[in-house]
Amino acid sequence: MSTIYDFSARDIHGADQPLAAYRGRVLLVVNVASKCGFTPQYSGLEELYRALRDDGLTVLGFPCDQFGRQEPGNEAEILDFCTTQYDITFPLFAKIDVNGANADPLYRWLKGEKPGVFGTEGIKWNFTKFLVGRDGQVIKRYAPTDTPAGLKDDIVRALAAPAA
Repeated sequence: MSTIYDFSARDIHGADQPLAAYRGRVLLVVNVASKCGFTPQYSGLEELYRALRDDGLTVLGFPCDQFGRQEPGNEAEILDFCTTQYDITFPLFAKIDVNGANADPLYRWLKGEKPGVFGTEGIKWNFTKFLVGRDGQVIKRYAPTDTPAGLKDDIVRALAAPAA
């Protein structure tokens, strides 16, 4: 059985980051974009991260330009936007595809573990969220319209669960 810890991703600075580095933490994995109607969710994601990181939460942001070309910048531009506009301190990764033939292996796995409405696997838009437990398994998938604040109860429950 796979877990999120079996994957690695290139961080926003270009370094390979084994996701095993987050073993034992609750993860909120989000495909993000800088020019989307949902971009203000960055504030809520950062607020959750700051409030719950000491309890074991890490938010992982994966920029994606597959939806309306709403993440046109390169990694340096994305990082600058996130830090200057939203004071983001949670980990950000290099821009990836979440759908299609070039979908990142992590996202292929996430979508297979928790398909969306009616069993469809494709990510529908920016700011789709996956909650991953301390055991590295996907707990739940959330729509772009689900606000970070609306996820807090689920995250707190996941944080309270023992690691496997």
